[in-house]
Amino acid sequence: MLRSSTHKQVGQFLRQSSVFRPAGVRCFASGEKQDLVVIGGGPGGYVAAIKAAQLGLKTTCVEARGTLGGTCLNVGCIPSKALLNASHMLHDAHKNFEKYGLTGGDQVKLDLGKMMDTKEKAVGGLTGGIEGLFKKNKVNYSKGFGTIADKNTVKVALNDGSEQTISTENIIIATGSESASLPGINIDEDKIVSSTGALSFTEVPEKLVVIGAGVIGLELGSVWARLGSEVTVIEFLDRITPGVDGEVAKQFQRSLQKQGLKFNLSHKVVSADTSGNGVKLQVENMKKGETVEIDADKVLMAVGRRPFTDKLGLESVGVQMDGQMIDTSPEKNLQTNISNIYAIGDVIPGPMLAHKAEEEGIAAVEHIVTGHGHVNYNSVPGVIYTHPEVAQVGQTEEQLKEAGVEFNKGTFPFMANSRARANGDAEGLVKVLADKKTDRILGVHILGNNAGELISEACLAIEYGASSEDVARTCHAHPTLSEAVKEAAMATYDKPIHF
Repeated sequence: MLRSSTHKQVGQFLRQSSVFRPAGVRCFASGEKQDLVVIGGGPGGYVAAIKAAQLGLKTTCVEARGTLGGTCLNVGCIPSKALLNASHMLHDAHKNFEKYGLTGGDQVKLDLGKMMDTKEKAVGGLTGGIEGLFKKNKVNYSKGFGTIADKNTVKVALNDGSEQTISTENIIIATGSESASLPGINIDEDKIVSSTGALSFTEVPEKLVVIGAGVIGLELGSVWARLGSEVTVIEFLDRITPGVDGEVAKQFQRSLQKQGLKFNLSHKVVSADTSGNGVKLQVENMKKGETVEIDADKVLMAVGRRPFTDKLGLESVGVQMDGQMIDTSPEKNLQTNISNIYAIGDVIPGPMLAHKAEEEGIAAVEHIVTGHGHVNYNSVPGVIYTHPEVAQVGQTEEQLKEAGVEFNKGTFPFMANSRARANGDAEGLVKVLADKKTDRILGVHILGNNAGELISEACLAIEYGASSEDVARTCHAHPTLSEAVKEAAMATYDKPIHF
């Protein structure tokens, strides 16, 4: 995320540098030394590879899955959003068509097979599109498992059974993460599934238990609740969505409960018995000290993800680790302790978000080329794509209080927003937090329809140091949901008009 002046510096550097080779004459012959090898073809890896090629680096991306896009495009962000959208349409037909004056909503039936086919078509189109971008930008694509042999060599066990050795000036590790589990509970992708299995059920489970009330659990729990499952969410903490602003999280939970999701908070899963037709869970109530048995047809394990850093050769080459994560820091510009080896995305500290990995991929490449690269982590948003959606950027009210920062708070309910009322979808609010002395926006939190789209304005405001008054005095189109952001900003530094 470099400013325009830095982009000019990049262009000047490339014109003068030996690494710049016009696309028409650049060659990717087998065995030719590369300027960069990216291990991992997920959002961080493929974006880094494309950016590197655009900046004139001879680049190879190594990916073992056989399709590009990583967890996000193949078994994460994209397929889950396809199912969230389709299931919401069904829910809307059954629950809301009548109030819109539309008849026959109860006659809309589920064809799960077709829904899954549509999901797969979306995935296939997007993953294939990335291969097209690789060809367009002349990125070399190596299909296999990459291992770092030394700081300038990557060995690839190719998917066709052969091997490849690639010499390179630089390496970026972008191998992402994999689903975590609880001790003693085995994910078999049949009765106890990860997010991957929950995206591919062949029938709607009558009873689905979700272990973990985070983003993945609530999104996929919402999908199957809309499609007819009785969904129970078990969470070890005393609240859902840790990391989300507390005020927003409470309203969010009430909304999900109205949709039929049941929550067992402050509960711990002790064991799981899969010997019968379904799953029998032993669950301890942490407050009462009692253990109860919960039956389920399927169990979704959604307790988080862990970095995929196994078998990459990191120990042999001496890359410094921080537990399972690769040790990098902002001042290192995404470099490891070995200066020409970088790491981005889920394998380093920070939120495990596709867009965060993309920004890091670009920053790492620009650092390789110019010595400068930057990501503003405070302007990286987070979104939960349920309905209503939850989106936030910057700091929460709890974080500001803990840090002793004095702030002003302004909120505005969508119930007072004309477009939301006209749409018949007015649940939620916008919350703006700004420094009490300077009025600089410190955090924005949204619960409501299209919150994931609305948050971009707040990201831009934080990126450029805007005040709540700046946003409030910016003209917003009427009638739009975005007017709620304007009104919340008005409520922060003064008073709103419509509430």
